[in-house]
Amino acid sequence: MNDTRGRRRTTLVVALALIAGLGATVPAQADDPAYPFRNPNLPVEKRVDDLLSRLTLDEKISLLHQYEPAIPRLGIQSFRTGTEALHGVAWLGKTTVFPQAIGLAATWDPSLIRQVGSAVGDEARGFQQQRPAGWGLNLWAPVVNPLRDPRWGRNEEGYSEDPYLTGSIATAYGTGLTGGDPNHLKTAPTIKHFLANNNEIHRDTTSSQLRPRVLKEYDEQAFKPAIEADATTGVMSSYNLVNGRPNTVNPALNDTVRTWTSQDLLNVTDAYAPGNLVGSQKYYGTQTEADAAALKAGIDSFTDNDTDSGPTTTALKSALSSGLLKESDVDTAARHVLSIRVRLGEFDPGGGKYGSIDASVIDSPAHRALARKAATEAAVLLKNDGALPLRKSGSAAVVGPLADTLYTDWYSGSLPYAVTPKDGIEAKLGTSVASSEGVDRISLKDTATGKYVTAGAGDAGAPLKETTENGAGAQFDVFDWGSGVVALRSAANGKYVGYNWSNFVNDQTQPNGWFVQQQFKLERQDNGTYLLRYAGYETGESWWSNPVYLGPVDADGTLGLVAEDKAAHYSKDVVRSGVDEAVAAVKGKDTAVVVVGSMPAINGREAHDRTDMSLSPSQEALVKAVRKANPKTVVVVENSYPTTLGALQKEVPALLWTTHAGQETGTALADLLYGDANPAGRLTQTWYRSDSDLPSILDYDIIKSNRTYLYYKGQPLYPFGYGLSYTTFRYGGLKRVSDGYEVKVTNTGRRAGDEVVQLYVHQRESRDKQPLKQLKAYKRVSLKPGETQTVRLKLRDSDLAHWDVTRSKWVVESGTYDVMVGASSTDIRSRTSLKVRGETIPPRDLSAVTSAEDFDDYSAISLVDESKAGGTAVSATTDGAWLKFADTGLRSGASEVTAQLAGASGTLEVRLGSPTGRLVGTARFDGTSSPYTYETVTAPLTGAKGRTDVYLVLSKGVRLSTFSLR
Repeated sequence: MNDTRGRRRTTLVVALALIAGLGATVPAQADDPAYPFRNPNLPVEKRVDDLLSRLTLDEKISLLHQYEPAIPRLGIQSFRTGTEALHGVAWLGKTTVFPQAIGLAATWDPSLIRQVGSAVGDEARGFQQQRPAGWGLNLWAPVVNPLRDPRWGRNEEGYSEDPYLTGSIATAYGTGLTGGDPNHLKTAPTIKHFLANNNEIHRDTTSSQLRPRVLKEYDEQAFKPAIEADATTGVMSSYNLVNGRPNTVNPALNDTVRTWTSQDLLNVTDAYAPGNLVGSQKYYGTQTEADAAALKAGIDSFTDNDTDSGPTTTALKSALSSGLLKESDVDTAARHVLSIRVRLGEFDPGGGKYGSIDASVIDSPAHRALARKAATEAAVLLKNDGALPLRKSGSAAVVGPLADTLYTDWYSGSLPYAVTPKDGIEAKLGTSVASSEGVDRISLKDTATGKYVTAGAGDAGAPLKETTENGAGAQFDVFDWGSGVVALRSAANGKYVGYNWSNFVNDQTQPNGWFVQQQFKLERQDNGTYLLRYAGYETGESWWSNPVYLGPVDADGTLGLVAEDKAAHYSKDVVRSGVDEAVAAVKGKDTAVVVVGSMPAINGREAHDRTDMSLSPSQEALVKAVRKANPKTVVVVENSYPTTLGALQKEVPALLWTTHAGQETGTALADLLYGDANPAGRLTQTWYRSDSDLPSILDYDIIKSNRTYLYYKGQPLYPFGYGLSYTTFRYGGLKRVSDGYEVKVTNTGRRAGDEVVQLYVHQRESRDKQPLKQLKAYKRVSLKPGETQTVRLKLRDSDLAHWDVTRSKWVVESGTYDVMVGASSTDIRSRTSLKVRGETIPPRDLSAVTSAEDFDDYSAISLVDESKAGGTAVSATTDGAWLKFADTGLRSGASEVTAQLAGASGTLEVRLGSPTGRLVGTARFDGTSSPYTYETVTAPLTGAKGRTDVYLVLSKGVRLSTFSLR
C-alpha cells in the first residue's frame, strides 16, 4: 500500500511538472516522458529549454560539430548534419534520381517541385531504421545561389539566374523536404551556399564584390523566400569571401538571415571551411580565434576535420577559457541545434509524425513515375522546323556519345536503373534501333619500341602496359569532352582508364571521384606523334609536383608518370571511325537522333569552372556528318548549362535540351520526341552566343557589367524564359485586378500543351539604373486544344521596390512601370502600363556620415572588410580610383570633408561633376600600420555647393570607411 501511495504521489508531481513545463526535479529514466523535452504536447521552445538545462557545458559544446555524439544518460542518439539531397538522396546507395537541379527549375512548376522535394524527404526518412554511415535528417539542399555566370562549375546545382524564380523553386523544393508543418519536420533542409558563391577558381581565397544594390536586390533575394516561408531550417556559409571577409564569419548570418523568420535556424559551415580561416585565408592566427568568431557571427555547427570533433571542441573550450566566448554564446548555438532536433521528432514517441516511414518508399513505383514526369517537364525545345514530333511508324537510329548511357554527377544518388535515350526510343517503337556512340576506337603504339598500350580484361582491369598485343586489349574508345580533354574506355572490358596514385588501370564504370582521374590529353607533336598527358583534376592543385606525361617506368612496360623528355611518343591509329560508324547507322533511316552533351564529372563541377560553353569539336563534327548523311536529323543536347552551339543551331532542323535527368531520362526523351508529351520546359538562364559575351567570372557586379537577362543588352542565342511547344498559344490583354493582373491564354493549336505565362516589369524612370526587364510572377498552365484559361499573376506595388543606397532602405519610386506578359523575356504578347504613387528619392545629403560603399558608380575600387567583425569599406586598387555619389544636394555649400581612412598613405580628393572635374578639396593621409586602424582626416572645401555629382578620388591603397561633407 505504501508503494501505491508513492506511485500516485510521483504521478501527481510529474503531471504538475509537465503542466508547468518543468521536471528537472523529477526522477526519470533516460527515455521516460517525465522529461519535458520528450513531451510532444509542449511547445518546441519549452522542450528545448528543458533539454538545454539538463546538459553539461561539455555536452553542449559537443553539439556544435557536424558529428554530434550520443548522450546515453539522457537516451539521446548521435546526430549528424549534412546528408546530400540535391536532386535525390545521395551517397547512401540506390535511390530515386531526379533531374539535376537546373532541370527541376526548367519545369517552372513549383507544384511538381514540391512533390519531388516531398519524395526526396520521404526517401531520406526511409533510411532512418538502418541509419547507414553518412545518413542524417539535416539535408544539405537546395543550392540557391543565383546562376549569375553559366561557366560556374556548379551551374548544374542551382536553379536560375533570376532570384525570384530561384526563390520560388527553392521554396517549393524545401517545403516538400520539410513536409510543410512548422512544428514537425520531415527533414531539415539547409540552403547553400551563403553568399555570392559563383566561382570555383580559388573559391576559398577570392572575394566576391557585392555593392549594396547587388547584395540586396540580387544575392539575398535568392535566399530570403525559402527562409521566410519556413521551407528551410538554415543556411550553409560558403567558402569564399564577400567584400574581403570570409563567409564563415559573415555577420549577416545573424544580423540578416535570422531576421527573415521567427523560427530557430541551424547554420552550418561548408566542409573544412573553419580551418580555412587560419589556413588558406589567414584571417585569424589561431583556430580558437577563428571558431569563436564563427560562432559569434551565426554559425551553429562546424563541419571540420571530418568525423573528428576534437579540434573543434578543443578550440571552443579554449575560447571560453580565454574570454573570447561566453557560455551564453554556446547556449545560443546549442539551442538552434536542439530546436531542429526536437522538430524532427527525435524525442517524440515512435520518432514523431514521420517516424514510421521506412525503406519501402525508396525508389517506389510512385517515385519512379514522378521521376519520369519531372524529366519530361524539364526538357526545353529550342528549335523545331517541323521535324518534331517524330512518327512512331518510321525507322530510327540513335547515335552520339550519350545515346546509350546515363551519367551521374557528384551529388547524384546511385541510379536504381537506367533508361538511356536508346532504351527509351526502342521501348517507344517496340523494336530495336540502330545505334552508335560516334566515338573513335584507337590504338596507341610507342614509335620507339613498336609496342602497344594495353589494358586488362575482366571487371577489375589491370595496370596499363606496353606489350606486343594489338587486339581488343590494345584498343580504346576516345570520348572527347572539349578543351582537349578525353576519357579512354578500354575495349577489353568496357571500363574507363584512371589513375590510382600509382598506376593507370581500366577499372571505372564512368569518370568519377573528387579529382576525376579519368582525364587525359592527346598532345599532337610536330612529327605527327602524340604524347599522352594525364589531366586528372589533382594536376591543377598547387601541391601537385609529379610529372604529367605517360611512359614505361618498369621493365615489364608498366606505364607511369614521367617527365616530358622521357614521355613515350605514340602513333594514334584509328581502328574504327566513330563518325563513319554513326553515318552508317543513320543512312536510310526515317530519323536520326543525335545525343550529345557533357560528362558531369569532366565538363566543370565543384572545384572546377568551365573553360568554355561549347560542344566538343568531335561532337560538333559528328552532328554535321550525321546531318549530311541524313537530313532528317534531330539533336538532343544533354548537359547542365547554357551552350553556345556554334553553327549547329542554324544547321539542324530540331534541337531539344535536357539536363542529366536521372533514371527516366530515356523514357522522357522518347515521350517528347514522339509526341506523347508536349515539351514545355523553359530556360532559366540566358544562352549566350559566345564566351566573349561574358566578363570575368569573378565580376559579381551584374549591374555595372550588364549581365544576366536583367541587364544584358546583347542578342542572346536563346533568351531567359525561352522554350517552344508543339502547339501555339494566344494571349489576350492584361487586366488589372486587386492583387495583380489577369490575362486570358488560349491554346490555338491541335495538341494539348502547357504554357508558362511570365510577367515582367520595367521601371521607365528612376534615379538609379534599373533592369531592362524583371520577372515578378509566372504560372505554368495546361490547356487542351481550343481551351482558354484566365491566368492570374500577383503583383503588388511593394514588388516594384529597389534598394536606395542614399538612405539604405527599400523604396518604390513614383512613376510609370511597364507591365508585360509573354512566353519568354523577349517574347512579350501583351503589355500595359502602371502608374505608381510612391516616393521621389531626394538629393543625397552628404552632410550626414555616409558609408563609402553606398556609391552610385566607381572605378578601380575594391570592397573590403572594415573590420574583421563587421562593416564594409572601399579600397583604391590604383591611383585615381574614384567613387561617384550622384545628385548630391550641397545646398549653400560644404566647407569641410571629414573621412575615416586606413591603409596606405595618400590623398582623398573631392571633385564635382566628374572624376576629373573641378577640385574643391584634398585631404592628405599619412597611412596606418593596420588596414583596420582608421584615422579621422579633415580638409577644407572651396566652392563645394549646388546640386551636383560628387566624386571622391583616392590614391592607391587608401581605404575609406565613412565620410561627410559639411
